[in-house]
Parts: sequence; C-alpha cells; structure tokens
Amino acid sequence: MLKKLLITLGSVLMLAAAGTGLWLWQGLKTLEQPVPLAEPLLLDVPSGTPFNRLAVMLEQQGVVERSLWLKLYGRLNPRMSRIKAGEYELAPGMTVLGLIGAMVRGDVKHWSIQFIEGWTFKDMRAALARAERLRKTTTDWTDEQVMAALGAAGEHPEGRFFPDTYLFTSADSDLDLLRRAYTRMESVLAEEWANRKDGLPYETPYEALIMASIVERETGVPEERDEVAGVFVRRLQKGMRLQTDPTVIYGMGEKYKGRIGARDLRTYTPYNTYRIPGLPPTPIALPGREAIHAALHPDDGDSLYFVARGDGTHKFSRTLAEHQKAVREYQLNRREDYRSSPAPVDARGKDEETGP
Repeated sequence: MLKKLLITLGSVLMLAAAGTGLWLWQGLKTLEQPVPLAEPLLLDVPSGTPFNRLAVMLEQQGVVERSLWLKLYGRLNPRMSRIKAGEYELAPGMTVLGLIGAMVRGDVKHWSIQFIEGWTFKDMRAALARAERLRKTTTDWTDEQVMAALGAAGEHPEGRFFPDTYLFTSADSDLDLLRRAYTRMESVLAEEWANRKDGLPYETPYEALIMASIVERETGVPEERDEVAGVFVRRLQKGMRLQTDPTVIYGMGEKYKGRIGARDLRTYTPYNTYRIPGLPPTPIALPGREAIHAALHPDDGDSLYFVARGDGTHKFSRTLAEHQKAVREYQLNRREDYRSSPAPVDARGKDEETGP
C-alpha cells in the first residue's frame, strides 16, 4: 500500500514538474516572438535601472504581456540582465530578447544632423539649436565662448567646421558635435595641405581654407570647382583683386536682402574683395573636401574672369574684352530665373538666394 502511494505521489510530482516546465518554457518562448507594433517605440532606460524594474516598464508599455517571464529570464541569464542606460528603439518585427540584447550591448538610438557645404557658422548654430534629442549647452554662449571651449580661443569660427552628416545620441551635446566637426576639419585640411600642388599663393593652411570657402560659395556645378579656383589663384599671383560677390555678401551681413548693387560693391568692408587686395580675413562659409581640394589643386588654364550664365554654370574668359562681352550676354539680359549658382539649402532646409 505504501509503495503504491509513493509511486502515485512520485507520478503526481513528475506531472506537476513537467507541467511547470512546460508552463515556464511557453512563457519564456513569448520573449522570442516579434512584438506587435505598428510603428517604432522609443524606450528611455535611466542610469541605474534594475533589470526587474525594466521588466515592469516594458509591461507598462505593452511590450511584454507579463513582466514575470522577463524577470525569470534575467534570473536564468544573469549576463543578459546587465543593461546599459540610454534610449533604445523597438522596431516592428523585433523581439523582446532582441531588445534586451541591444540594451546589454549599449546599442542606443542614434539621430543625425547635417551641416551643409556653404553654410555659415550662424547656420550651424541655428541647426544645433533646433535639433531634437540633443543636449543644449552652448545656446546662450557667444561664438568666442564656443571656440574657447573647443581649445581654440581667439580663433574665428567661420569655416572651421567640416560639413557632413553626424550621428548623435541623447547623451551627446551640441558642444560634442561642434568638437567633432572642428576636429574633422583640422584633419581634412591637414591631409589636403600635405598633398597640395606646388607654387600656390598660400602661406598657411588657413589661407587655403579661406580660398576653399570662396570656391564653395562661387561654384554651383561641382565640375567647375578646379577652374574657379584656378581663376582666383591666378588673380592672386598677378596681384589682381578677386572681385567675388559672395565675399561682398558675407561682409554685408544682415544688410544683405537677396541682391547686391553697384553701391554695395563700392562700400568698404574687410570682406569686399572689390575693394581689398588678396584674400578676406576669414573664410566665409563651410567648405567641403572637394572645395578644399580644388583650392589646393587649381586648374592650370589661363582664364582670369568668369561670369554666371544664370543656370548655375559660368562662362570663363582669358581677357577683359572677352569677359565684358560675356557680361553683356549673360548679365544685362538676364532670364527671369537667373542665379549666379544653385541656391544652397539654409539651416531650415529651404532654398536661399545667394547672388545678384
């Protein structure tokens, strides 16, 4: 009798264990199933969040039906419970275990911001101020304070930041991005300067950067960069003034309303290359690598002048007589949609007029 009782009890316990195991297995398997989402879900995990607290958070967000299974998973897999703080994105089709793996690896959500060739430092700062998820530390700083924080006290900020698309997380600040762009420009400029063409009229990499910024603003068609740079380099070598409208516009500052006239060309500013010899004192915009390369590898032609055709391209001339003829053809009888170059995108993503 006792033997039968023990056998029965053992059977019951085995069935109970098997049932419990099946229940546990089925519960844990739910963590491997794709979470039903119509759109990505952003999850913020504060620093120091315990794994059990995370499980409750995910239940509250509707990511898991019961936090119990995730808590048990953490107990059974202690290494997978060592999550890192940050913002994570749960995308449609992703599993809970896939999300946990991302949190263990620290694969936080990244956003992006783009600094565009031809932008000014003012445009950059405006874009940073509007960037969502980016910590703002420099919003109320002066340009001088920004440069000092970057270890470049006394330097003018214009043109010193490399235009590109930069990724960031919610832990990054606007100063972090500025530092990355500043360091990148220093690296690109040093690399291009080391491989520059011989006989150029620049004494320092900074002078080449100034020229590159002018080329960037003057050139609407990428294929013309070397030729535009060649014109400017030859004018410098011959002691001719650059006479380029983008420098005039930059010197006008807020006075510029979309067009420049004869009076503006006669008005002195340190940037008016119709009035000053040589290069302006600083860059006038963010030059990309291609513009920097063009400034350091100008075309070997013999043109000394160019005029905008109105479609973004230019007519290049060797002599003043040829240039005056081109001016009469393209400037005095302008088409309605005339542009000296394609309008760059401003810091709000809109087109802006850049020349007369």
